[in-house]
Amino acid sequence: MRPVVLCFSGLDPSGGAGLQADIEAIGQAGAHAAIACTAITIQNSQQVFGFEACTASLVNSQAVAVLDDLPVAVIKSGMLGTTDNIAMLSQLFADEIIVKGTPFVLDPVLVANSGGSLGDEQTLVSAFKQLLPYATLITPNTHELRALSGEQDLHIGAQKLCAQGTHAVLVKTSHDFDSGDIEQYLYIKGDMVHKSVLPRLKGEFHGSGCSLASFIAGRLAMGDALIDAVKAADNWITKTLRAADAPHPEDAKAQLIPNRFMRF
Repeated sequence: MRPVVLCFSGLDPSGGAGLQADIEAIGQAGAHAAIACTAITIQNSQQVFGFEACTASLVNSQAVAVLDDLPVAVIKSGMLGTTDNIAMLSQLFADEIIVKGTPFVLDPVLVANSGGSLGDEQTLVSAFKQLLPYATLITPNTHELRALSGEQDLHIGAQKLCAQGTHAVLVKTSHDFDSGDIEQYLYIKGDMVHKSVLPRLKGEFHGSGCSLASFIAGRLAMGDALIDAVKAADNWITKTLRAADAPHPEDAKAQLIPNRFMRF
């Protein structure tokens, strides 16, 4: 079958982000997405109103059922929601229930782009450090990178996360400026190995971060080297955002939903 990416992610009822974004992005990368649902959120394309996390035992049971049945090539995590769920995923790696050496793309979701906390930030930041040694790639936005590293300088922060055990960090500057191109930097083992410059498109997008991370995971499952997966994801996400849907075209502040099914 197609290579499998097992995702740990929450349900976004609007379909812009979360597990639906994972399924669509990974499918577009050529792989198959299996999902262990971590939470049910209350949100639309513009705002997060709340969420209810699944218990760690329930998430664990979902994951183990997939791992026992499907040939999982890559792990991807988005919203984990609670420290118990973070600890549970860490234990799956530590106990080698997830096969040792399986690539792991960690999108450390703390706050949704559309606003609203998806968990107690300080507690989640401390808990996420359990996962860093298992991560092949971590894809934080600038807020998450600064929170996880304790550094304001994004490059120093990326190097610090590598020093704490992460193999690679993708630094994204999209949240730092309102104008100008978006720069992304890929650090592997503390060294910057790739820089990309993406056009800054008009508007705000709901689900762009998880889509990017999931497409990278899908390309890793398809056999791409990490740098090649990042390059492919940059190209793909730019096209999906250019073709994004506008639920409220009359509202300039409304968030757009990436068109991940666009045929390019």
